[in-house]
Amino acid sequence: MPWQPILYILVLMSLCSGAAGSDSLEISVVTRQLNYPWGMTFISNDQLLVTEKRGTIQKVSLSTGQIERVSGGPRVAQVGQGGLLDIEKHPDFKNNRLIYLSYSKPVKRGVTTAVARATLVGNTLTEVEDILITNAISHGGRHFGSRLAFDRNQMLYVTVGDRGVRERSQRLASHAGKVLRIHDDGKIPQDNPFLSVMNAQPEIFSYGHRNPQGLVFDNVTQRLWLHEHGPRGGDEVNLLIKGANYGWPVITYGREYSGLSITDETHREGMEQPVWKWVPSIAPSGMAIYRGDLFKGWQGDLLIGALKSQMLVRLNMSDATVVQEQRFLTAYQERVRAVETGHDGYVYLLTDSAHGQLIRLAPTAQ
Repeated sequence: MPWQPILYILVLMSLCSGAAGSDSLEISVVTRQLNYPWGMTFISNDQLLVTEKRGTIQKVSLSTGQIERVSGGPRVAQVGQGGLLDIEKHPDFKNNRLIYLSYSKPVKRGVTTAVARATLVGNTLTEVEDILITNAISHGGRHFGSRLAFDRNQMLYVTVGDRGVRERSQRLASHAGKVLRIHDDGKIPQDNPFLSVMNAQPEIFSYGHRNPQGLVFDNVTQRLWLHEHGPRGGDEVNLLIKGANYGWPVITYGREYSGLSITDETHREGMEQPVWKWVPSIAPSGMAIYRGDLFKGWQGDLLIGALKSQMLVRLNMSDATVVQEQRFLTAYQERVRAVETGHDGYVYLLTDSAHGQLIRLAPTAQ
């Protein structure tokens, strides 16, 4: 029997402050055969690679739903929130076949966030090498980050969480709680902001982050966007600025999970304010900029998955300002781990479960 996508049509009211409206989406399930998928990257019009937290990589056909295992990935430490995390293709992938993977790497004193580069040959990764091993080492399994994004100059950005030791985010000697910037071979860009600061890690691009699991570079506006988990409340969307301090844990809109205060400060001079925040938390994961042709009213908008709140968020953007927020898939009851826009203009989501789904979203024909 030929493969057919499982199709749903949901009419979902937009939820936004002071505004009302409706959008309807067609939801087709490409596959339900993924095991806790974490990241994805499109390698052709019909194929994408998907990482699974346990350390495996799957190649998925969008037209047939067929899955093939890709061998040769790095050995990961699957501990807590760690495992095989994000995946990104090189901007010149068609010619060089380079793939980048972020993962939790076992090291002598515990586990840390690392980035590996490999060449994709058929269904095998070859020439696998670490191009970044951070010093964000801990025996715990919390707050690895870790999203990857390239800018127009083929610089690679890597998010690293605070690893559960929040004070590290303000220490420039630590990679924890930072966004890092490196060349595509792991070398240090000579215009990184802290190269001349004594004892600072030269890869640091920005700091004061908690656990960033969303990162995207907008090729149209040349802006780099990030979102990160707050504690109990205080999830943030930030516009990244080279050398900037985003405040964690000195300033935050969140509280301890117990409900007690972390700090009485939400603002401080020299620390950036979020462009958008959520109180209470939605647990954001994955982010895309919509630049396709199918969703006519979504151009330049931010699309964000949510784990705790089990939904897709659209932030309607005007320049770098959020005009309103819309919430979709609230009745679908699946944790959304990753979001991408396909070459075909559809929006694709990964759901976070042992029977993880790759979902395709399309606007309903009017």
